[in-house]
Amino acid sequence: MGSGTTSRRRHPAITAATAVVAGGILVVGTGLALSGCVPQPAPAPATVTVAVTETVTPTPTPTPTPTPPPVAEAPEPEAPEPVPNAPAPVVEPGPASDLGSRDGATGTPAVDANGMPISYVVVAGDSFFDIAQRFDLPQQQLLRMNPQIHDFGESVYIGDVINLDWTITG
Repeated sequence: MGSGTTSRRRHPAITAATAVVAGGILVVGTGLALSGCVPQPAPAPATVTVAVTETVTPTPTPTPTPTPPPVAEAPEPEAPEPVPNAPAPVVEPGPASDLGSRDGATGTPAVDANGMPISYVVVAGDSFFDIAQRFDLPQQQLLRMNPQIHDFGESVYIGDVINLDWTITG
């Protein structure tokens, strides 16, 4: 250092010490500032003492229910002997009698001198079954009297002549 001039020189040791002190103040200040952010410890729970006393109530021992003795199954009754059906009544062939026009048999019959129907001509809408009903004849008898009718009378056509004279069979 010279004679009359003052020069300011920094001392490296003082500068480092000052930085350390300033850094420490900063750390301590920050720690104090943040200490309010730390949660407070929860209070200790209160201790509760429970005294358990056991009272035993005797319960009666259930008595086992006796199982009933097995019941012998009753034998199934024997089926009765079958009884044959009564024989069907024998239908005697007889003359046709006109019961009047009806749905399925609306034509006009040909009659003999006594007014008894002897034949019938099938018209539109007629069926063999309804013709048999109109002239009070069982369908099987009317089929025997008319062997030209096939398919058990299912197929009759307009213009077919149906014999109604019971004395004439095929």
